[in-house]
Amino acid sequence: MRQSRFQISTRGAGLYEFTQEVAHWVEGDGLLTLFVRHTSCSLLIQENADPEVKTDLRAFFDRLVPRSDHPSMAYLRHTYEGPDDMPAHIKAAMMPVSLSIPVTQGKLALGTWQGIYLFEHRDAPHTREVVAHLA
Repeated sequence: MRQSRFQISTRGAGLYEFTQEVAHWVEGDGLLTLFVRHTSCSLLIQENADPEVKTDLRAFFDRLVPRSDHPSMAYLRHTYEGPDDMPAHIKAAMMPVSLSIPVTQGKLALGTWQGIYLFEHRDAPHTREVVAHLA
């Protein structure tokens, strides 16, 4: 059993790949669990070949859950941390905050075009912490 923490610095809303950092850390065989310790971002396994996938995912979720200053979101009460905060919590409630990935012979058992991403839902830069557990 091994545990570690990964720090991911974001520059605002978007998807940030950290597959290589995790791949360098894993060893042996087992099941890797990743868990993000924040309530306004998510973890995803997603395509890492075409950067338009990241752009389209962000645009889709921004359209699905607009900022709280959008007229369609007037029902929100938790708005004192900024117009991106409550929508970030909603997005994080819709997407995973933990992932499980098999590890075989020291390699992540990801598909050819799969990468591990932190999906930052807030507009401002943040440093996010992801806990890794390999058992």
